[in-house]
Amino acid sequence: MNNLQNIQKYYTSCTQCPKKCRIDRTQNSVKNFCGENSDLRIAFAGLHFGEEPLVTVKGGSGTIFFTGCTLRCKFCQNYQISQEGLGRPVSSEEFTKICLELQNAGAENINLVTGSHHIPKIAEFLKAAKNAGVTIPFCWNSSAYENVEMLELLRGLVTIWLPDLKTLDKELSKSLFAAPDYPEVAEKAIKWMIDNNPLEIKTIKNNDSSENPEVEKIYSGVIIRHLFLPGKFEQTADVLEWLKNNADKKAIVSLMNQYTPIPAKKGKIKELEDRLVTKEEDEDIQDLIEAYDFEYLFYQELSDDTSWLPDFTRPQPFSNKLAKPLWHCLN
Repeated sequence: MNNLQNIQKYYTSCTQCPKKCRIDRTQNSVKNFCGENSDLRIAFAGLHFGEEPLVTVKGGSGTIFFTGCTLRCKFCQNYQISQEGLGRPVSSEEFTKICLELQNAGAENINLVTGSHHIPKIAEFLKAAKNAGVTIPFCWNSSAYENVEMLELLRGLVTIWLPDLKTLDKELSKSLFAAPDYPEVAEKAIKWMIDNNPLEIKTIKNNDSSENPEVEKIYSGVIIRHLFLPGKFEQTADVLEWLKNNADKKAIVSLMNQYTPIPAKKGKIKELEDRLVTKEEDEDIQDLIEAYDFEYLFYQELSDDTSWLPDFTRPQPFSNKLAKPLWHCLN
């Protein structure tokens, strides 16, 4: 069996994600949850400077945004590509070319965003890219709604992991993400990532800054992200408790407060106070962080700036400060 046939077997009765829909994704038109057939589609690729400092470092993270998703997050900032299908198919050769262009542009890593529904094909594409000369680390940026047996296909190919831990509340998972089993699935996936990818962080020279002559860079390990949702303090407290017990000293925690109502989806989220985080909430979260005393944790400064929201229908979806585009599906 050649590589193409080996990959296609995962698509003929698809059980790649925890929903295990068993749809034949080799057909051109499918009605599966992720919305994608066996073509690997990409919406955008470019240098991104808005990730954690360990990931962006000096040159930025070389992000590749895949089309489709295994969740239906009601507040998804990337809904144009995750839920509305923006993107076009790429071959292994074009994917490799994109990776090499990102590497040549100075990317610190190749950041694979929301590829959980295409792991077998992405794994083969990563092998081809490595064989063609991509030497910077590959980074897996996902919701953590993933089967461990699929993650095993990425072993040795991906060394940096950026999973979300969205919530441990089953009812919230069901209503906001269309996945009531999200908590147990994500816990298992994140534990696998931590167990198989020990932290490797190095201090490197920064010749571009006299004020900061040295910077830290991650080569291996897990950074677990959690987005605080307005009015959901208890849910965040539960997540931090789990992280303290299961991830502290073994992984990095990144707590975000950037929840922003999506204009195109305004008025459709009944489960949330669909607003920005308040100063009082921010102070409460900081008190909670201090009480848990994590060994390594990132926390955003509170801001009411919403200009970072992307528009993937544009060749430059982000601000020029936040990203440098190299490839777009509409070009």
